[in-house]
Amino acid sequence: MSIRAKLFAAIVITAIVPIVLTAIALNGMSTLDARFADAERAARGQELALDLKFGVTDLNGWQTAWGYDDGESRPRFDAAVRAFRRDLAVARARFTDPGEQRLVEDLAAGLDRFMALDARAWSALQNNRPEVTKRILLGPEIRQFEAMAATAQALADREAARVRASREGFAAARRDARRKMVTVALGAGALIVLLLVTAGDVARLALERERERETPA
Repeated sequence: MSIRAKLFAAIVITAIVPIVLTAIALNGMSTLDARFADAERAARGQELALDLKFGVTDLNGWQTAWGYDDGESRPRFDAAVRAFRRDLAVARARFTDPGEQRLVEDLAAGLDRFMALDARAWSALQNNRPEVTKRILLGPEIRQFEAMAATAQALADREAARVRASREGFAAARRDARRKMVTVALGAGALIVLLLVTAGDVARLALERERERETPA
């Protein structure tokens, strides 16, 4: 390669490399931001799914309590129901995937059945028929609780898988950005070598011409 060609290549690469580095950096930051946002959304979804799972357990626990303490724990049960309904409302707004929506609606329908049985059990207790209350709570109501718990667990498992996938996506994006930056850095190193070689050639050519001028004809 001639000195002129080397100089031209060096000038072109010197102009291009900063642009390429900036473009890669901006693209990498944008991708990482998007992956990080995905991971945050997945984490919030998992937290909500776990709240629903624990909420189902609270419903059953406080219902069993009021069934065996002659209704003394009923206010705690009512508070648990209100909290679960609030979480369901948030879940309906937040979960947009059809599979997630189906599980949330299954939970809502399960809660309706759970509360219908609860009303019968509570009415029996108020009418001095505790044996009927216990039969409902330990029979159909416990089966309804188990169905709701299974649905809540399925939603929690789904969100946990989403969290794992989002974290893997973030890690992959970070590795890709690092690989691109290393590649460009190697290219920049090659540019430096080219510039040094070109500078040496220019200096050598200048010395040769100086000697030619000093040599008598």
